[in-house]
Amino acid sequence: MKKIILSVLVFGLMGSCSSSTNLADSSSNQSTDSTYGLTEKNPIKVGGGEGGPVSERKYLNSLSGPNGEAVTYHRIGSCCFFKSKSSPMGGGLLDKYSVTYKGKKDTVVLYLNMYEKGKLVVPIGFRMK
Repeated sequence: MKKIILSVLVFGLMGSCSSSTNLADSSSNQSTDSTYGLTEKNPIKVGGGEGGPVSERKYLNSLSGPNGEAVTYHRIGSCCFFKSKSSPMGGGLLDKYSVTYKGKKDTVVLYLNMYEKGKLVVPIGFRMK
């Protein structure tokens, strides 16, 4: 009986240490690049995993304002064709999202690439939940 309880505790702790996203709430995930995610030349590469719009929403849902404010966003549209070996058609478009949070007077446009995978960090002005 003790072995069963110990096994349950060990597996429970192992599961609680895992994360569904590769972003942690630490300063090492804060971008120091003022263009990261804010220009079509330096989009947030969320490809891999589920891929597509699911990865985009997962990333956006992991963001918060600088003081933990809830972020709201909506997709503006697509733009900016680029060549990509990760796309079945040899290229893709970036998705543009308007992002804001309570107390922010303006919105920020974030550019996301759902085809290619990159190290995910947090744009300046945001943090992880």
